[in-house]
Amino acid sequence: MNNTPKDILSKYWGFDNFRGSQEEIINAIVNGQDVLGLLPTGGGKSLCFQVPALMNEGICIVISPLIALIENQVDNLQKLGIKAIGLKGGLKFNEVDKLLDNCIYGGYKFLYLSPERLQQELVQERIKAMNVSLFVIDEAHCISQWGHDFRPAYLNCSILRALHAHPPIIALTATATKRVSDDIIESLDLEHPYVVKDSFFRKNIGFQVVLTEDKNNHLKQYCQHIKQSVIVYVRSRRKAEEISKYLIKNGITSAFYHGGIDQKAKTERLNLWLQDKVKVMVATNAFGMGIDKPDVELVIHYQIPDSLENYFQEAGRAGRNGTLARAILLTNTTDKLLVKKQFIEVLPDVNFIKFIYRKLNNFFQIGYGEFTEAVFSLNFNEFCSTYKLNSYLTYNALLALDRNSVVSLSENFSKKTTIKFKTDKSTLYRYIEQNPKLEEFIKVVLRTYGGVFEFDIKINTYVLAKKLNLPEKVVNLNLEQLAKDDIVDYQSTTSDLELIFLVPRDDDRTINQFSKNIDEQNQLKIENVSKMLNYIDNIKQCRSIQLLDYFGEKQKNKCGICDICMSEKLGNTDVVHAKIKIIQLLKTRKANSRALQISLNINQDVVLLAIQELLEDNYIQLNAINEYELI
Repeated sequence: MNNTPKDILSKYWGFDNFRGSQEEIINAIVNGQDVLGLLPTGGGKSLCFQVPALMNEGICIVISPLIALIENQVDNLQKLGIKAIGLKGGLKFNEVDKLLDNCIYGGYKFLYLSPERLQQELVQERIKAMNVSLFVIDEAHCISQWGHDFRPAYLNCSILRALHAHPPIIALTATATKRVSDDIIESLDLEHPYVVKDSFFRKNIGFQVVLTEDKNNHLKQYCQHIKQSVIVYVRSRRKAEEISKYLIKNGITSAFYHGGIDQKAKTERLNLWLQDKVKVMVATNAFGMGIDKPDVELVIHYQIPDSLENYFQEAGRAGRNGTLARAILLTNTTDKLLVKKQFIEVLPDVNFIKFIYRKLNNFFQIGYGEFTEAVFSLNFNEFCSTYKLNSYLTYNALLALDRNSVVSLSENFSKKTTIKFKTDKSTLYRYIEQNPKLEEFIKVVLRTYGGVFEFDIKINTYVLAKKLNLPEKVVNLNLEQLAKDDIVDYQSTTSDLELIFLVPRDDDRTINQFSKNIDEQNQLKIENVSKMLNYIDNIKQCRSIQLLDYFGEKQKNKCGICDICMSEKLGNTDVVHAKIKIIQLLKTRKANSRALQISLNINQDVVLLAIQELLEDNYIQLNAINEYELI
């Protein structure tokens, strides 16, 4: 093909010029050079490989981590009249076979697939038969064990060189430290790669940390005042549903999005948000990756992320159209304590992993030195109960064993049992009167799990069986009966874990081979949380400068729009005035931030900045019932 990069850009996307380093990257690829591209969120990473792929004969193969991301990019290409295929989950063998045939004989320009799909022998054999022009590793930080979203399946991407030796490889990411970048180059065996790093500075995003004991009220007020789209990030599925319902109750259009909803519902909700039929999407952290929504005016983190990489990538989904946007992290003292408990206290050390490995072997009666190729079914709840184990620690230990190829775990581990009572309490009491055999069972469920009338609650059938002194099978039968009688919504998928031992049993010596790696991984996670908390607590330095410094980029000029910069601008007037008034009011009574704002009739952001400074300077403190008081 004789088209230039700008010809392709204009023909399909209607743009006259490239942004940032896009054209440099495209020229390197056209010249057959491997590339590592570090571009900020919204920096147009997809054009860096789509344009050169359309210039050359053959098909471009894109490895991407999320089905939603694959679907979004394939749909966008097809709307432009470009032939693209995505291998989604749930496809039968003959369907995959047919799609791969189309890639070989049908003149397709793009094939998108997950790293797990790449491991299939059928896929590898068909890729060998394709005329491949370019390999793309999107979200390339997933390949690094030092990255914030490490996925072991990504390590298999190195097989691409064996399938086709000559096509260039481009690895792209929006968040990578120097250590992660080096790991990407080594893991993919990139040959003398052209490394491009555009500035991560987002001059149109005002980063804020808001210290508040009333997160819901702040969330509501922020969302009410925003005209365009909003993303609210939470860490749990239940919290996503809870927050979305709260916003709807307060007249704000909202939907929730997480891994627990089916693909049809995900697509419907995403489209409602993309088409501006709902303003706020409340989601877990995977949402937004690769989704083209340029007019997000506000990103709110309702809970503290586990790393600055995650935070920066998620916050960067605001303001991709270049207009002024905000990224706000809502937090308080309790959150800071909780994040340590959730991310640090559940890290298994080497001794605990050795302990779990021995218990696994004993549980399945595997002798020292023995090797078996059998597939074992492990009831995780029973295993934890038998040995009185902390489930979170044990889960992370099993992941460490899987990551280091000691065992192989099936995906069934993520499946679960959930219930939600559909009736009101008076109807439930009448049902109990008519079904006295289920009375004790229902009462134990209600005592054990809160929120079962409001949410789909994950339950542990093994624990219920122990409490009721019943076989677990009877517990499941009782739940099925309640569902049949339309008392509960009940969804159950096997909680068993399929496990394969990959090496002969050698106890401590098995773990010793990678013990240093475990220690380093744990230390990295501790450091990540620590740096995240330091960012929250640092009210002396511009937020953008702090974030860029973490990624090794030195930025001299302050952003002028973050909470720190705004505080400096207001420091001699509004904030000082607000601090004086807050101290005067707290001399007479204790109050939360909402009460302070209403009583003093001062702008909310100014009140919050004043509170932050008073806390930092030890003038005030937060008491047990989330009210501010003088020290």
